Amino acid sequence: MLEHHASTLNALNEKIAFFRGAFDITAKEERLAEIVPMMEDPKFWSNQELAQKILREDKMLKNALEGFRALRGRCDDAFVHYEFAQEDESFTEEFLTHLHKLEKEVQEYELTVLLSGEQDPSNAYVTINAGAGGTESQDWASMLYRMYTRWAERHKFKITILEYQEGEEAGMKSATLFIQGLYAYGYLKAETGVHRLVRISPFDSNARRHTSFASIFVSPEVDDDIEIDINESDLKIDTYRSGGAGGQHVNTTDSAVRITHMPTGLVTQCQNERSQHQNKEQAMKMLRAKLYEYELAIKTAALREVEDSKKEIGWGSQIRSYVLHPYKMVKDLRTRHESGNPDSVLDGAIDDFIKAYLQWMSTGGKTVTEFENDE
Repeated sequence: MLEHHASTLNALNEKIAFFRGAFDITAKEERLAEIVPMMEDPKFWSNQELAQKILREDKMLKNALEGFRALRGRCDDAFVHYEFAQEDESFTEEFLTHLHKLEKEVQEYELTVLLSGEQDPSNAYVTINAGAGGTESQDWASMLYRMYTRWAERHKFKITILEYQEGEEAGMKSATLFIQGLYAYGYLKAETGVHRLVRISPFDSNARRHTSFASIFVSPEVDDDIEIDINESDLKIDTYRSGGAGGQHVNTTDSAVRITHMPTGLVTQCQNERSQHQNKEQAMKMLRAKLYEYELAIKTAALREVEDSKKEIGWGSQIRSYVLHPYKMVKDLRTRHESGNPDSVLDGAIDDFIKAYLQWMSTGGKTVTEFENDE
């Protein structure tokens, strides 16, 4: 048995060694050495915007390097305890304790380092829209709404409902959530796109199988020091009476605001605040976030994700399929990661899908492919 655990320890040791090259540990050490003198310069705060940017970079570099060194130390300790266990079986339990801690820390470190984007630590706006199909798609949108709120609750993130439009018979037409927590955007950016559900409809008296679609768009809360140029003449601003369920979701007032950015077609809306002015201010903040994400996607040659979120919410644009009948499976069409337990996934257990996406993106990613043989 001890030999089996030794193989696990050697594999973890190799993975940590791999991290040094894959995550550019040496380059991070060199960059941190450059930053320290900058921060000690008396003129450092003369440019507030640059100073804040350097401070954020300094924090991310230190987190990555300290985490790597801690892993290296934990691994060395595990090897020492393994040697003790070889000589005396009474040390076996202590060795296994160190080994299990090391396994968990390796997984956590890998995920943290993959979240290296400038806006990854930010809070996130999550917009959910039901696709064509009436009650079926609106019910599916409400299932996704519950999935993301359950996920956020598991991570102890704060959830604010900015906008909620109920469905005509069941479910919801749309909703916007503001999720606050460290790396909320970094995690949830994996969810942007069209999500597809295949199931026996609970609304069909003939118990036929239905396919429903809903779209998710995730954008980061943008710092005030990041300039986003918005021309007022490009905006269409509408006010309307909110259609939420009162205290259950959002305030039901006449002050709801919807803003459409005509050049891009991006839309934001807010009905959470009691005054029209406050709702407009929040909707503009969300628009800045969406435009930032839009421009970033162009710069990084990843516009496909943004454009997919503006396509017809239906066939050919989905990123993930959730099949409840004739078999049970959730499969991501980008990473090919899958789960045979859709009930758990729909209850918020999406971390494995998020991790698979981050790993996939770190290797360059590939074009979304069709989910084969799910019909």
